[in-house]
Amino acid sequence: MDWCSRPSFVILLVVLLLSVDDSRPQRAPPAPAPAATPTPAPVPAPSPDAFCNGIYLSYVLEKREKIHPFTSDPADQPYSFGATATVLNHGASDLLSWTLLIPFRHRELIVSVGGGVLTNGSTFPYNTTLDSNATAFSGYPNTDLETAIETANDLSQIGAKITLVGTFFGSPPPSVPLPEFLSLDDPSYSCPRPTVYNDSYAMDTCCLPNPNYVPKETNDTGFLPRLSGDLTISYDVLQSYGSSYLALVTIENHNPLGRLDRWQLSWEWARNEFIYSMKGAYPSVVDVSDCVFGKQGQYYQDLDFSKVLSCKRNPTIVDLTPWRYNDTDLGRIPHCCRNGTILPPEMDPEQAVSAFQVQVYKMPPDLNRSVLFPPVNWNISGTLNPDYQCGQANRVSPTAFPDSSGLDSDSLALASWQVVCNISRPKGASPKCCVSFSAFYNDSVVPCKTCACGCPARTSGPTCNATAATLLLPPEALLVPFDNRTAKALAWAEIKHYNVPSPLPCGDYCGVSINWHVLTNYNKGWSARVTLFNWREDQFADWFLAVRMDKASAGYEQMYSFNGTAMGDNTIFMQGRPGLNYLNGEVNGNNPDSDPRVPGKQQSVISFTKTKTPGIDIIAGDGYPSKVYFNGEECSMPDMIPANWAPRSGGIGLVTLLLLVLAVALVISEP
Repeated sequence: MDWCSRPSFVILLVVLLLSVDDSRPQRAPPAPAPAATPTPAPVPAPSPDAFCNGIYLSYVLEKREKIHPFTSDPADQPYSFGATATVLNHGASDLLSWTLLIPFRHRELIVSVGGGVLTNGSTFPYNTTLDSNATAFSGYPNTDLETAIETANDLSQIGAKITLVGTFFGSPPPSVPLPEFLSLDDPSYSCPRPTVYNDSYAMDTCCLPNPNYVPKETNDTGFLPRLSGDLTISYDVLQSYGSSYLALVTIENHNPLGRLDRWQLSWEWARNEFIYSMKGAYPSVVDVSDCVFGKQGQYYQDLDFSKVLSCKRNPTIVDLTPWRYNDTDLGRIPHCCRNGTILPPEMDPEQAVSAFQVQVYKMPPDLNRSVLFPPVNWNISGTLNPDYQCGQANRVSPTAFPDSSGLDSDSLALASWQVVCNISRPKGASPKCCVSFSAFYNDSVVPCKTCACGCPARTSGPTCNATAATLLLPPEALLVPFDNRTAKALAWAEIKHYNVPSPLPCGDYCGVSINWHVLTNYNKGWSARVTLFNWREDQFADWFLAVRMDKASAGYEQMYSFNGTAMGDNTIFMQGRPGLNYLNGEVNGNNPDSDPRVPGKQQSVISFTKTKTPGIDIIAGDGYPSKVYFNGEECSMPDMIPANWAPRSGGIGLVTLLLLVLAVALVISEP
């Protein structure tokens, strides 16, 4: 029988074919297989939790690719990656000056950031292992996120997306290299551990208001109050036009030991701005090539760029010299023109502030007088001063200025931002000054430590030992540069029978050194002599020195050549008296062909009483400072004191031990 010719068979065949085709979409999707290639398929970000009534945070790994060099150890294999972090305000309050914390776990190196900036203002590529806990990202240009209620759920106003491009190491597929968690740097919110979606390479969390948080007071302008820090920078817009604005930049030092010499201030223009003119300061390099050959020159075709000061994306600003203060074109700005010197407020409150004006031209789409953005990635440094870590500019209440007409009223800035900088020492950074110890009861000097201020890489010349302990010196060796001390040190080691390592220890490589010499010690008091040596060619005006004496500062009496002040419970602050406030630089000897160079020196004797410090033991170590600061920079300290070359913890000295042995020998030899 021919079944194929029957109509019923044809109908049955059609039904079977249709049923097979319709059943395919109804099958359960196969379980995701482990990634066979280094690059995961792009996936959409997880949808915001419908029940999140706080701040929604998410992180999505969108790209991963194995890159060169290929290594045999999977833990050291580099991968390029691209990721997106999202911040959405689903709460009832505005999120002001938000900061997202991402603790990376795979030695991530951030190459670029879009939609935000690194909070610490560091340059790229940025090594996230430098962060002690988490890497912080701040919003830019969306620094503040409004609520859905105020904006009718406008995602451009209530949310921000930060795109990250970088490199990480290890974590080959199928592992998912996600951060440890997501959080806000805001104590008013509590962020639970995120939910991880391994199949989509994503994680998210919902940060809710912290019920135990006591909110900060806000003023009538609705802005958060200004923050405190070692140094603050105010960016105040005084006048605004369609294509440009005039801003006043004010730098204020608040740290009693903070200081800047020949300060250099830099920032980054994130929206193609450029500097047209300045008063009170000047760019370190005047260069308009980026404008002439860039977008700025195409837009401002009628602008005379020969009058423009800087078109650099990262300009560096320097202070003017004092004789420029009365210059009508460049000066006449209060607190300007001090050659870059910012003193501690305890030394001179008037000179703890520096300021200048800058006229900034904007670019589309910001050509509106109400559209104002500050620079990002601020950085400030000095010649021999502490290192400062600056945050991003935060919007604050407008600064009030005395009315220029002299009337009893204030004029408010159109908009104000504040940058907070704090003193920090980056990992691997070396001090810039060092300390040596000596005493009346020992004829050897404990010099500065080997490579106290870092050892430069040697490409030629004799090799030195960067890890060997420094050689003890005769006192007169402190007066000559390190390169001229070798003969004195070797002769002294031979006389004293000291071991001499081979190769010889490297120098301290410090521009400034301080010698602390215990001068006298008697029943009711004691004295010390402090000497400053400047091995640099430039001089230090209005220098200061601070020494921390943990047990002896209460007994401080008098300083004979410097002005000295007790600061707190354990610190003595000293500075040069009028006429002695300059620490000159190193100069040639009387006969430059044969005599070593001579450092600039300042010296004073300090007297102490023991009536306020009963039980103090000067020789055991109480007469030596535990920390020394020169112009705010913490100096490298010796590991030993002249008390018989014992460690700082004390103990029986060599001389004492020899005396005891001699006494015992005499007793034994008696008949």
